[in-house]
Amino acid sequence: MIALEALRPALSFPGQASSSGGVQCQRQSILVSSYGRRRQHVLCSRPLQVNPVGLGSSGALFGSHYNKLLRVLPRSQIRNGKAIISATARPMDVDVNDGSSVARDAENLVEAGVSWVDAFYRFTRPHTIYGSALGVISVSLLAIQSPADFTSTFFVGLLQALIPALLMNVYIVGLNQIYDIEIDKVNKPYLPLASGEFSLTTGITLVTVCAALSLAMGLVVGSRPLLWALTVSLVLGTAYSADVPFLRWKKSAVAAASCILAVRAVVVQLGFYLHMQASVLGRTAVLTRPLYFAMGFMCFFSIVIALAKDIPDVEGDKVFGIRSFSVRMGQKKVFWMCVALLQSAYAAAVVFGLTSTTAMWSRVAMGLGHIALAATLWFRSQNVDLKSRSAIASWYMFIWKLFYAEYLLIPLIR
Repeated sequence: MIALEALRPALSFPGQASSSGGVQCQRQSILVSSYGRRRQHVLCSRPLQVNPVGLGSSGALFGSHYNKLLRVLPRSQIRNGKAIISATARPMDVDVNDGSSVARDAENLVEAGVSWVDAFYRFTRPHTIYGSALGVISVSLLAIQSPADFTSTFFVGLLQALIPALLMNVYIVGLNQIYDIEIDKVNKPYLPLASGEFSLTTGITLVTVCAALSLAMGLVVGSRPLLWALTVSLVLGTAYSADVPFLRWKKSAVAAASCILAVRAVVVQLGFYLHMQASVLGRTAVLTRPLYFAMGFMCFFSIVIALAKDIPDVEGDKVFGIRSFSVRMGQKKVFWMCVALLQSAYAAAVVFGLTSTTAMWSRVAMGLGHIALAATLWFRSQNVDLKSRSAIASWYMFIWKLFYAEYLLIPLIR
């Protein structure tokens, strides 16, 4: 910064403000640190007239040199086109890299990083991430036959399945957003591609990297059931979203429901169970009664998710020609169809638990657990305003919570 002494011969300060040579200046006391220090500054309201020499008869800095000063001063020293010059600086010293600028740049960098992470979090569609994580863990626990199976080998095998499964989940939901940008601007404007927080290039890069890492981990692990589950998930996820000939199955209500059912009810249950049973624990690949129950129950749940996810999105789906069941049949009919399907699944689960030949604690947990979930669903559904998009969306997220709860009950089946 240029010291006050260099300007004082050309400027006078009677009281708090003065003018000389066309310059209006004012002395201000400004708080410059969290410690409460104040420094005197001179606020110059407009630049001096151009003087190619740069110095007045009294030795003051004038003309183009003053304009150069405005160009080299950091932003923190220029406010509304006015230069703030420290009265305590050394003569002819311009401090371009002052501490406040560095701190502000660091703060902006941190804010940008936090904003990017938040956008990526929304890009991953976290409710699906939670569902996939719980699904892989729950089905893996079905392979446990005794506490002795909880070894380091089991937990390593669980991570070998969990990480690539979550990466593949990001690929699937990310690809859907790439092809649904215009639809999401109507239905889900908060998503990063629809809102413009992520560019299309960023979205493509993210899904490509996630898919490549997922398949690469499956190859490195060397588990056939795991690699099969990842590959089938990739193929079905691509067929569901990609707008290319013979694909974009989400345009068909039946094909869309079939994709979701195949991944959630069959691929996750069968692929990750066999990975733990055969590839990790080294046992014969036998399909057990609890596994059959998990696959059957999740068939119902997957159909419900496939139907319910479109209920709040009718407006955008109509505009872009997505013929979902909600568009064709109406939101109210599909809403109560979902409730009826889930109640039927819960009733079947209670019967299955009570007629099971396993331990009493398992029967009680299955019976009471599913009765409680069925009652919660019924009372929650009575209060939904089907004319409110936000109310329907909230109910849909509640369905996902029931989905999570079911995966907490499945390992208790014995």
